[in-house]
Amino acid sequence: MKLLSSLLRAFIKNGRMRVLDVSGGLHEFGSGENGPTVTIRLHDKKLYTSLFLNPELAAGEAYMDGTLTMEEGSTCYDFLFLFSINRAPLGAHPVQGLLRKSWKAFRRRQQANSVDRAKKQARHHYDLSTDLYRLFLDDGLNYSCAYYTSPDDSLEDAQAAKLTHLVAKLDLKPGMEVLEIGGGWGSLAIQMAKAGAKVTSLNVSPEQVKIAEERVREAGVEDKVTFVLKDYREFEGQFDRVISVGMMEHVGIGHQDEYFAKVKECLTENGFAVIHSIGRMTPPGTTGPFFRKYIFPGGYVPALSEVFASTERLGLWVCDAEILRLHYYYTCRDWRVRFLDKWQEAADLYDERFCRMWEFYLCAAELGFLHGSNMVMQLLLSKERDAVPIIRDFIVDNEREMNATG
Repeated sequence: MKLLSSLLRAFIKNGRMRVLDVSGGLHEFGSGENGPTVTIRLHDKKLYTSLFLNPELAAGEAYMDGTLTMEEGSTCYDFLFLFSINRAPLGAHPVQGLLRKSWKAFRRRQQANSVDRAKKQARHHYDLSTDLYRLFLDDGLNYSCAYYTSPDDSLEDAQAAKLTHLVAKLDLKPGMEVLEIGGGWGSLAIQMAKAGAKVTSLNVSPEQVKIAEERVREAGVEDKVTFVLKDYREFEGQFDRVISVGMMEHVGIGHQDEYFAKVKECLTENGFAVIHSIGRMTPPGTTGPFFRKYIFPGGYVPALSEVFASTERLGLWVCDAEILRLHYYYTCRDWRVRFLDKWQEAADLYDERFCRMWEFYLCAAELGFLHGSNMVMQLLLSKERDAVPIIRDFIVDNEREMNATG
């Protein structure tokens, strides 16, 4: 425990961590001020070293495997909350600082997303059973940041508001053709089709496309929506609008120019794109090891500086930028609460280890938007400076019209 204790003494500055070691000995770290008290038990001596060397990955794996358990009423959320309010001291530790430098040095190799590799990595997450996602998503199966007018909005209302907000930004006119890069389970395609657009939706997940096609038929807009099972780099065509929601996070470091070049290539001269993506308000970084290994292999949340450097290189106008700061925190909060409520159903689909992995993921994601650097950006991009109305009142006007008639 000596190495691990040295790390925790330097790390826990807010709140208190109580650690029960393999022999039952109790070790306490932190004053207990400005944060919760969390008690954990370690069941394997190997954790003394692995937690010291790579706490973010080792803690997640140990929780999944049951060799790190929460005690005395503490929860996984409490544990990660304590971690999230002590991130700065952890990063300042010499060993952890070296670890982060090594991650950054190898980040391009870790996220070399060729077309085939990108497809495989996306399917790792999105080809899970749709029944799993039905347990915690809204009825429309929207798996991206919702749009909350109040923290107390229901998930269903917030996701409906998100779709309205995005379609309002597209400023669609009847007969327009729209390319959707990353179509999910079809809710946005259905909304755009109902607004009069003809939609081509790209997706690399056969499981999602199967469900999306069913939902489009049920909505009666199958004549207006076509799903294409291709990576964005394999597709060609020109459209009045391009929209991409929750996709840029999967592009990976070193591929942002490819992504924005394809967006530009697929736009008509007077068209424009709406890009919705998680971003970070800090300088460029890396993807945490737990997320990279178990949740989103190949994924990376870009810094605004990386995004705008790419649009500058490609000569795209950024006509509008909206930053949603806490909206994804509320979204993940609602997902986590729903998932925990449906734990047994999820365990019946997979197993207890999978459920603990998913809980760890949802808790960490939620706290990344509460205490970390994550936010969501919505950008309007065009080739021509006057493709987008010169004042953004059109967005609110469109929203009000859609809400009045919807």
